[in-house]
Order: sequence, then structure tokens, then C-alpha cells
Amino acid sequence: MCVAIYAIGLIGFFVWAHHMYITGLSEDSRLYFSSATMIIAIPTAIKIFSWLASFSSPMIWSLEPLTCLVFVSCFTLGGFTGILLANSSLDILYHDTYYVVGHFHYVLSIAAAIAALLSLR
Repeated sequence: MCVAIYAIGLIGFFVWAHHMYITGLSEDSRLYFSSATMIIAIPTAIKIFSWLASFSSPMIWSLEPLTCLVFVSCFTLGGFTGILLANSSLDILYHDTYYVVGHFHYVLSIAAAIAALLSLR
């Protein structure tokens, strides 16, 4: 899990332009940032599967584990929408739509809000 988090941070440092496909990047730059954005899905999937594997241990099913499942579900849905946005051609098509807004809010806002609520306990 620690290696996956480090890899996401490192790869994330190199995908900064994946939000700027519409600004007129060259084809080579779009190819590079599309590839790097798709590669970031690998350590993210490792994190998601690690989170899901933690539910295989015996635990009391109370509010906290169910809230964790909601967090993982929202984060995964946001990740699936991000796979389409990693493709620069589709990202240009989806530019300034609610699809991009939904992706952003599922990955960051909803997941972060649920994680913040879990940390209050």
C-alpha cells in the first residue's frame, strides 16, 4: 500500500497536463500525458484491491465498515470515469461537461468527505 501511494504521488507529478488537452498541446505531448494518466491507474487499483481485501478479515459489521465500502465505491466509480478522461480525444469531447465535474467530485469531493467523516470517530 505504501509503495502504491508513493507511485501515485510520483506518477501524479508527471501528469499535470492531462487537464489541458483542450489548450492545443502537440500530439506527442497528448500521447505522453494520456499514457502517464493511464499508468497511474495501476497503483490506484492496487490501493482499491488492498482496501477490499481488508474486508475479508472478520469484523463486526457496523457503521464504520459500511461507510468505508461507500468510500471505496465512490472512489472506484470516479476512477472508472477517469479511464475515459485519460484518452485525450475523449477528454476533448467531454471538456466542459458534467461528466468531468462528476469525475472530479467522485474522486476528490465525495471520497474526501467520507474519509473525513470516518476520521472523526
